[in-house]
Amino acid sequence: MKPISPDQEAAARDLELSYRLPEIVRQRLRTLEALSLKSGEHALDIGCGVGFLAHDMALQVGASGRVLGIDQNPAMLRHTQQRCAELSQTEFRLGEASRLPVTDQTLDVVSCTQVLLYVPDLAQVLAEIHRVLKPGGRVALVETDWRCVVLGSADDVLTRRIFAAWDATVANPNLPVHLIPLLKAQGFSDIRTVAIPIINTDYDPGGFAYDIIQGFAETARQNSAINETEARLWLDDLQQRSQSGSFFFCVNRFLFSAFRR
Repeated sequence: MKPISPDQEAAARDLELSYRLPEIVRQRLRTLEALSLKSGEHALDIGCGVGFLAHDMALQVGASGRVLGIDQNPAMLRHTQQRCAELSQTEFRLGEASRLPVTDQTLDVVSCTQVLLYVPDLAQVLAEIHRVLKPGGRVALVETDWRCVVLGSADDVLTRRIFAAWDATVANPNLPVHLIPLLKAQGFSDIRTVAIPIINTDYDPGGFAYDIIQGFAETARQNSAINETEARLWLDDLQQRSQSGSFFFCVNRFLFSAFRR
C-alpha cells in the first residue's frame, strides 16, 4: 500500500468521527435498507472510506457472501481493514470509481456515498457500475445538493460568496438534479429517490454543521473568495447565533436506488 501522508490520516480520523454522528448513522441505515442485501450476495462499496457501511454490508451478506471496498486514500483503507478484520468475506483495495477492479456482470449490489460529487466524468463511472452489476443488480447512490443549504446568517451576500467558492472546487456541486437522467442513459431502471435531511440547531465542535461550515470558510479563504476578516466575522456570527439559540442549518442528502436492466 502507498505511504500515508499526514493529510490522508487526518481525513480518515475526521471521517471516523463524522460517521458516528446520529444523522450519518440514520443515512447509513437508509442506505442499507435500499440495498436490501441478502445472504451470499457479492457487493462493492465505492469510496468505502473508513468502512462503516462496508462492515454492515458484510454482516448482511454473511460468510457465504463477499464485500469489496475501494478507496483512493490508503489511510481510509487501513481504518477499514481494522474495522473489518474479523470479517473474512471482506476485501479492500486502492482503486478508482472510473476503473473498477471487477469482472463484468459479477456483482449483485453496488453502493457509492458522497463520491460522484468529485468525479469529472460521471457517465464513465455510472457505465462502470452498470458493467460490473449482474442483470437485475442494484445500486444505491448518496449525494448532497450543497446549493440547497439553509443557514441563518447576518450576511446573506457573504454566505452566498462562501458557498459559491465551495461550488468552484468540486466537479458536480448540483449533482442530485442531474442523476436520474444520467442513470437512465446508462441503462438503469426503477429509479427511486428519497431525501435524507440533516438539520442542526447547534453549532458545536464535532457536529456535522460545525465541521462543514469551518471547511466552507477555509476553502473560500484559501481561494481568495473572502479574506481573513470576513471569515472570522462570518464564523463569529454563527457562534453567537448558537449561543443565543437562533442557529439553524439544514441540507438535504438524496438516496438514489436503481436496478440494472
